[in-house]
Amino acid sequence: MFVKKILATALMAFTLVLTSPAFAADTTKVADSAVVAAAPVVAAAEDTALKNRVAALEAYIQNTDPTKGVEARAIGVAGPGHNAFMMICAALVLFMTLPGLFLFYGGLVRSKNVLSVIAQCFGIAGMVTLLWWAVGYSLAFAGDGAVIGDFSKAFLRGVTSVPNTTYSTWVSENVFSMYQLMFAIITPALIIGAIAERMKFKAIMLFVLLWMLVVYFPLAHMVWSGTGLMNGVWNAAAAIKSIDFAGGTVVHMSSGWSALVLMIILGKRKGWGTQSFAPHSLVLTAIGTGMLWVGWYGFNAGSAVAADGVAANAFMTTTLATAVAAFTWPVAEWLSNGKPTILGMCSGAVAGLVVVTPATGFINATGAVIIGLLAGIIPFLACTKLKSWLKYDDALDTFGVHGVGGTLGAFLTGILAVHEANGNLATNLKDIVGHTLWIEQLKAMGLTIALSVVATVVIAFVVKALVGLRPDEENELIGQDLVDHGEQGYHYAE
Repeated sequence: MFVKKILATALMAFTLVLTSPAFAADTTKVADSAVVAAAPVVAAAEDTALKNRVAALEAYIQNTDPTKGVEARAIGVAGPGHNAFMMICAALVLFMTLPGLFLFYGGLVRSKNVLSVIAQCFGIAGMVTLLWWAVGYSLAFAGDGAVIGDFSKAFLRGVTSVPNTTYSTWVSENVFSMYQLMFAIITPALIIGAIAERMKFKAIMLFVLLWMLVVYFPLAHMVWSGTGLMNGVWNAAAAIKSIDFAGGTVVHMSSGWSALVLMIILGKRKGWGTQSFAPHSLVLTAIGTGMLWVGWYGFNAGSAVAADGVAANAFMTTTLATAVAAFTWPVAEWLSNGKPTILGMCSGAVAGLVVVTPATGFINATGAVIIGLLAGIIPFLACTKLKSWLKYDDALDTFGVHGVGGTLGAFLTGILAVHEANGNLATNLKDIVGHTLWIEQLKAMGLTIALSVVATVVIAFVVKALVGLRPDEENELIGQDLVDHGEQGYHYAE
């Protein structure tokens, strides 16, 4: 009993101590001290976790081992998503030439010349690739000149998987260079449509070799290089503040206007105007058109040089303009000739692709529809009315579609470009987009036409003096497949 009283008294005293203000204050101090002491430990743990997460993200982007830590990190590497997108786009642009363009053009010529078109596309692809490796990429995208590059990246020296941040932060420079190579391949290949069936293979190869050096590489540098004379988007010091998203001036105007000059110098095909020159296979042409349309997404969306919102916009506007033009051209035929044709549908699709190319990353959906409507009408008139009025032999309507269409597209880009479609327009062009940009476009168009026309005249006569331009009349009648290549596209059973 005595023990119980002692324990009860002790418990009461202990309770009074615990509930006293002084003890509570002392306990709070102890707890606060514990929190303060633990804070650095918690912060250190959170910091380590964050570093581990960042390191893992960097390892993913750089394709390195995340367990190796900082020592495994690479400096200046590309982002895998953007790199993958650009490699796919590069393949799509090559797909436009091989086999898209040679099937489109090959179906439009007579059967005795179908292999010659294929051979010219393959020959150009190989030769331009060698040129690109040796000097082309360097002249187009290296150096700080306004008109032409230098030889600092000749033979692709220093062109590695490290991005060239002048053109893209997240795409390897070697991928960027290969993407641009595909543009360089298809541009001169477009010219062969105008002079099909009447120019020797060796003459075409020599012409293209000189034309790339004198026309394409300078134009690509002036329009797309970081210091280019006509790069209004990225060069604040550009003398001509024009814009060209994917090649209205560099690709379509240059090839189209050069094609016009070259076909005039060559003269008409034997029998033109008196014999039938109907396409030998519109099926091949239709297949080639579909391939061109698909490949053109690499051409236009890829020109954003990233898998971003600008590329998405270019994808949308390319689709709208092409589909509308592919519908508008045959409707124009229907109204004027009584029937819509497959050739008209194919021509309209290509015209829509051509005209929207310089604008595709700078316009909205409504602008794309406007371009599609005009692309289905104006090139149609050029290929039907203008050609018959002036009586030039544009064999496969290269000038009507690419020359006229590219010129139309370059001008409409200056009219229809909007800031909402591409925030980069605010970099150096904020005050002229929607106002006087079309004047800058006219300047770029004039310079492109002047360079293309003058250079083509000089180059054509140089080639004529060295190797001649045309086969003799007998060989032209036999066909270029047998004369130039010793082969036939088709063998028919007796």
